[in-house]
Amino acid sequence: MIDRYHDAVSRLDALIEHGPKPEDKSRPAVQRRAEQRMARLRRFLAHLGDPLSDYPIVHVGGTSGKGSTSTTIAAILSAAGYRTGLHTSPYLQTAAEKLQLDGRLIDPALFAELTDTVLAAHEEWRRAGGEPLTYGEAWIALTALFFRHHAVDLAVVEVGAGGRFDLTNILTPIVSVITSVGIDHTATLGDTIDQIAWHKAGIIKPGAPAVTAAQDPVALEIIAAAAREAGVPLARVIPGETFAVRSIRPDGTDWRDIATGEEYHMGLAGRFQAINGATALATVNALRSRGFAIPDAAVHEGLTAARIAGRAERVQDDPAVLLDGAHNPEKVGALVADLPDLLPTPPGGRRIVVLGALEAKQADQMIARLAPAMDVLVATSPQVLAKHATAADRIGDIARGVGFGGEIIADPEPERAIAAALAEVHDPARDTVLVTGSLYLVGNVRARWYREDAMIAQLTCWPRADARDERDEVTARVLHRGVVS
Repeated sequence: MIDRYHDAVSRLDALIEHGPKPEDKSRPAVQRRAEQRMARLRRFLAHLGDPLSDYPIVHVGGTSGKGSTSTTIAAILSAAGYRTGLHTSPYLQTAAEKLQLDGRLIDPALFAELTDTVLAAHEEWRRAGGEPLTYGEAWIALTALFFRHHAVDLAVVEVGAGGRFDLTNILTPIVSVITSVGIDHTATLGDTIDQIAWHKAGIIKPGAPAVTAAQDPVALEIIAAAAREAGVPLARVIPGETFAVRSIRPDGTDWRDIATGEEYHMGLAGRFQAINGATALATVNALRSRGFAIPDAAVHEGLTAARIAGRAERVQDDPAVLLDGAHNPEKVGALVADLPDLLPTPPGGRRIVVLGALEAKQADQMIARLAPAMDVLVATSPQVLAKHATAADRIGDIARGVGFGGEIIADPEPERAIAAALAEVHDPARDTVLVTGSLYLVGNVRARWYREDAMIAQLTCWPRADARDERDEVTARVLHRGVVS
């Protein structure tokens, strides 16, 4: 079973390695290629019988928070009794994380079966004169077949990057959600808020109420204009006006809906998770306006149950280790603001930060925000197929350039970097370790605590909130069955 699953993943990954390598990387050229891919994907899905049109879809985009918001919306819908499919991107450790049904990862045997279906249809398509698909196109087809296979009542689909030209934007949503607008993916989306907001606003469609938690006035006007043009209402989520944070702890976040006075607890930790939870609630209200019955009890249950790996994830104590995939200046700034609550370092203790970033990210700005919050820097390089990472030595140079005066260790291998960070711990009761800068980096090191094969075997990427003590027991059962070598 596991071998077939890994073979299927490798066959999909081969589409990256054998895909086109265009020389023209200008934004107009990138957009033209994106439009061509979207048109080709529509034709291929029609070849498969339009499996993306069998169920209503909530479409979630934004610079920050879209993964957590998507996961939370899906958890609430599942708690309300709807068979709910979820697609998120990227994955941390195993491709199965991208496809979930009611909080459980796709079964590895089904993953292999659906991959066979997509790739066989692709060969048939090619023989009939169709153009080769890219990795992303094949994945959207796989996602659509997964949702159809399970006859989902609703699906929640996270945008990959941007929105207007993202492959997911071929779908017709029932609600469109834009969590935030910030500077990220500048090479393809632009380096100003108005340019990026134009991309994000592209997911707003006629007939689908829109929700946004974007705060920037320029971005808001562009999003509001898109909603007016589509003729749909736009619900706004505003800190201090529509919701208020009550408390932040390592085990979750408490916040209050100002309009109703209702208080909520989230299993996801961080001030930034409160706005994601409030955005999920606004989305639920938009779905209610479309006739979906979602009891208040289901909202509470879903908010408490929602988990997403690598977001303020505390994986051990003594020393405390926190994994957070903050990968742009906005996310890093939010993380730094919450560190006193999420990863408190007692007097006399040191905060050891393992940091890596992709070349396409604003590493200098991220490091500048992190520098005041760290005592030791372990610089490394995320390992990911077909994406270039900033060199570990370069991370160290940037840190010195922004005035960081603490110890710097550079090791390009993430697993060695986390080992070096743990070796730097002098007092496990006081020193803490933070891993951040890239979701891919978090995925590289997370296997130290959660093995990929064990995750696949138990079909979940994150144990229940009360199940950390069961982690070793579950892994032991998997090992006993011979699933993990």
